[in-house]
Amino acid sequence: MEVPYATPPQTPIERTSGRFSNNVRPIDRFVPPRNNRQAIALLGMPDDTGVKMNGGRPGAKDGPGAIRRVLSKMGVDRPQFDWPVVYDAGDVLPTGDDLDETHRRVSEASAALASAGLFPIGLGGGHDLTFAFVRGVIDALPENEKPVDGVYLDPHLDVRETTGSGMPFRRLVEDCGVRTLALAGFDPVANSATHLDWFWEHGGELVELDAPPPETPFFASLDMDAIDAAHAPGVSAMNPCGLTPREAVAWAKRMAASPHVRCFDVMELSPPHDDRDRTARLAAYIVLAIIEQLEGRRI
Repeated sequence: MEVPYATPPQTPIERTSGRFSNNVRPIDRFVPPRNNRQAIALLGMPDDTGVKMNGGRPGAKDGPGAIRRVLSKMGVDRPQFDWPVVYDAGDVLPTGDDLDETHRRVSEASAALASAGLFPIGLGGGHDLTFAFVRGVIDALPENEKPVDGVYLDPHLDVRETTGSGMPFRRLVEDCGVRTLALAGFDPVANSATHLDWFWEHGGELVELDAPPPETPFFASLDMDAIDAAHAPGVSAMNPCGLTPREAVAWAKRMAASPHVRCFDVMELSPPHDDRDRTARLAAYIVLAIIEQLEGRRI
């Protein structure tokens, strides 16, 4: 299978005997499953142009590579369950400062994966790329699964009108017809009243961490800056009063376990600001937790 605009990963997952990575296959070896079991595709989005536009700390462009590097030696090959089949679809490289073109390419790549029956997991990258990633998945969905809803874990609403990492969910509502947004992890001191008013006026809801997922098709997005800086220093915007890793993982598992989720992404890991891979290891663990919950899922 060829994925539009996707190049081989800049930092590949090295297959390691006895580890989860031994199960990961390159996308050019994709074979549609014969037993209707869900297969997964990892898609790297190594760009932080939007982060820079919004004054965040650069470095998220290195996030996909750091997650893959850690995944090479994390997780066992044969746990008490069977890992789903996982393909690495590579990276969609940025096109300089032309963020719209980068977004267009990401959308084409994620649409191709979803159209092939794969469950896309996005590795970020600035959070603006969630707009492009989800847009492609929505384009690939059958009409009877639209409009979709959205859930995300983030201290920020990310509904800015201006282009940058703070705009993905506004664009998904306005450009892609996303029906509702449910945000967990909201920080009231980090969001303007204007943005909160827009959020409420457009189907937004602030929910508790243990809120159930929607009963309709939805996308899920996790921003690593939802997690407290004591555990996740390597992010675009450190959170001095964020969630614990256990809380973030529990949220991710609950969303990924739903039969209605259509894609998932983990965003804004910023390795240049990390400490001994602490944040990268947590991001990789969250990716593994998502994959674990997709085990046994049918398409």
